[in-house]
Amino acid sequence: MAGAPDSVALLLFFVFWYAGNMKYNEYNTAALNAVGGKTSGLTMTVATMQLGVCAVYAFIMWAVKINPAKLFGLQMPEKQSVPKSTKADLIKSIPLAFCAAGAHAATVFALGGDPLFGQIVKSAEPVLAAVVGTIFYNKAPSFYKVCCLPIIVGGVAFASLKKGDDGSYSLKFDTTALVFGMLANSFAAFKGGENSKLLSDKGI
Repeated sequence: MAGAPDSVALLLFFVFWYAGNMKYNEYNTAALNAVGGKTSGLTMTVATMQLGVCAVYAFIMWAVKINPAKLFGLQMPEKQSVPKSTKADLIKSIPLAFCAAGAHAATVFALGGDPLFGQIVKSAEPVLAAVVGTIFYNKAPSFYKVCCLPIIVGGVAFASLKKGDDGSYSLKFDTTALVFGMLANSFAAFKGGENSKLLSDKGI
């Protein structure tokens, strides 16, 4: 039994991703507030522990040899064996791993500054990805993708407006969210380029 068609599964993946991302933002904010907020000095600890949970998940998945991700798309889970990686493979993966860790840590710092403003800054990630891809990886986005960029950023900005006591809508500027949000976007842009480069490497 294969389960739901791929088109339905894709839609469900988007739904669960959105819901999971929303809950993650809530739990991330709660965790940072619990350790004293953005000035407590424990933000990096929270970010590292989150990656630690992901590592535990990976080890469990390899131990049971089943990847349950497709269950969210109402499809049967896939077999997931331990990757057969060589020392050379691991060395090639270092830039990707560094960028992925940097993007995650910087995102936690950004959302710890102000979640709403941080989301607006983070929505500019596709813009940086387009610039980095064009300059450093010789992969320019299509015209239609470029046209989507202002819609994405503008849509997130509009959704993040807060209603004040006087009935007007405004955004709360936060320097921490701006600086670390742009840093996270930069890491994520290079992460995308490095990931594409590894996927195209037939030797891995």
